[in-house]
Amino acid sequence: MTRDFDFVIRHPAARLERLVQALYRRGFELVATIDDAGMVRATISNRRIATARLAIDEPASAYFYDPERLLRIDLLFDFPLPAAELAERAIRTKVAGHVFAIAAEPDLLALKRIAMSARAFAGDAQDVAFLEARLNRA
Repeated sequence: MTRDFDFVIRHPAARLERLVQALYRRGFELVATIDDAGMVRATISNRRIATARLAIDEPASAYFYDPERLLRIDLLFDFPLPAAELAERAIRTKVAGHVFAIAAEPDLLALKRIAMSARAFAGDAQDVAFLEARLNRA
């Protein structure tokens, strides 16, 4: 089972090459094709081509995949919520010496609802149900 992580990146154009290089150094590749079930079917193995494709296409989101660890990273580029607003409400936590800003639960729920309406992955529906239950208990 693939584990999926979502990140919202603020104004990626200036940092696009560094971002792609960092992901490729860690075994991730830009996803080129996803099937109807949301499974990765093809990636771009050349990081320069991946960087050029992202620069030319200027997508609202991009997916990177590591087939060995079955990890997928979804990057949202200031979409659908501005990254600066998400960062203001984010919870910061330290993991293995690195500080991560994790979106607040209401923001996670909003992002998952948007993702669910756009791609209808079973995991998104489960995440929405989990987050709704947590927020209803609070």
